[in-house]
Amino acid sequence: MSEDGLRAAVEKMREEGVADAAINAFEHYYRQLEAGETGLVPEDTIEPVTELPHLDELPSDPEAEREALQKAIVLRLNGGLGTSMGLTGAKSLLEAKDGLSFLDVIARQVLALREAHDARLPLVLMDSFSTREDSLKALAQHPDLDVGLPLDFIQNKEPKLLVEDLTPAEWPDNPALEWCPPGHGDLYTALVTSGMLEDLLERGYEYAFVANSDNLGAVLEPRILAWLRANDVPFLMEVTERTEADRKGGHLAKRKQDGRLILRETAQTPEEDLKALQDLSKHRFANTNNLWVSLRALDAAMRERDGVLGLPMIRNQKTVDPGDKSSPKVFQIETAMGAAIEVFDGARALIVPRTRFAPVKTTDDLLALRSDAYRLTEDSRVELVRDSVPIVTLDADHYKLMRDFEARFPKGPVSLKEADRFEVEGDVTFGADVVARGAVKVTGPATIEDGTVLTD
Repeated sequence: MSEDGLRAAVEKMREEGVADAAINAFEHYYRQLEAGETGLVPEDTIEPVTELPHLDELPSDPEAEREALQKAIVLRLNGGLGTSMGLTGAKSLLEAKDGLSFLDVIARQVLALREAHDARLPLVLMDSFSTREDSLKALAQHPDLDVGLPLDFIQNKEPKLLVEDLTPAEWPDNPALEWCPPGHGDLYTALVTSGMLEDLLERGYEYAFVANSDNLGAVLEPRILAWLRANDVPFLMEVTERTEADRKGGHLAKRKQDGRLILRETAQTPEEDLKALQDLSKHRFANTNNLWVSLRALDAAMRERDGVLGLPMIRNQKTVDPGDKSSPKVFQIETAMGAAIEVFDGARALIVPRTRFAPVKTTDDLLALRSDAYRLTEDSRVELVRDSVPIVTLDADHYKLMRDFEARFPKGPVSLKEADRFEVEGDVTFGADVVARGAVKVTGPATIEDGTVLTD
């Protein structure tokens, strides 16, 4: 039956106009799924990473940095709709800081780097069909970004597969729900299928600095770039010391079998090993998803592997309609772009400060970013004003969706620069200039008046 399933899935992708290389990659992972592979990485097959170089240890060579910047691009993953926050458009168009959207801040960061280093540094987005139109319209407000390169390319898509027989799911009520992105590991395939990789190499670009568009701490650091070129490093993952906020995220490890650095995501961790995954003293380093990729090395690897990089498979089980838990169970075959660390010989990892890792996955994160715990510098960097990120926990029933969140902070965010922890339980609306200090818990229903100071 699964052979029929593969045939039906490939047919469906061809009818949709999905590129051959993307179909080949899907077939590769389908075969693994069919063979019963789960993509799980048991704890007894890995060991913790203990020693890594730190960004502070890298040399500074302004001339090498200036030269390297002429050969680099900034690549932002911009396919997310922010559906978990109740959004229907590109999450990067949401206001992030001081009235600017994520995309506005990113554009300004790139332009500031260009000016500071007299570089041609392009910004390129990996969009989805859902985010492309609005995002390109937003970038048109920054005409100086144009360096003659396309501003974006489109990520691929693949059919969701029914758990019961691995055939493509059908959902006539909303056929768009029959499809899913292949995870951000599709970046490498999409660079090839879009022609973007070939275009970049022809124009003399050598390195891509890749990051998620919801992480404004991720600014291209010229020192890292110059160090990569000087040492001919094909792939680099930025990691940071894990905190309580990273217990559920991917971490760096070393595979016992061959000593290679690997990325283990939560979805790849057997249930009995989740406690070890969450042990911050054991697995110390979180993947920031700030990656540096040698475009030449990527091109060589894709050619050598017939267009299939062979990243570890992640088998994600969901329902075909995420909003209807009674709808049929499906597998989404995904890969993580950071997993490429195990593909390239000589791949490295580098410890970076927490300031380079400020992703916004929830309204909790957004409140912290919009608050005075972060500041926007003159060159559009988003920096923590303190040593650690305040832990924000908002009641999901009242704050998870953006419309509810905005309604409860109608006059702007709470001041968090002196807060260690800010927790809200129940329905609470906050007035203007409310200040939180230390570890604060607010229980609703309540209205917090303008100018209130909340303490331990």
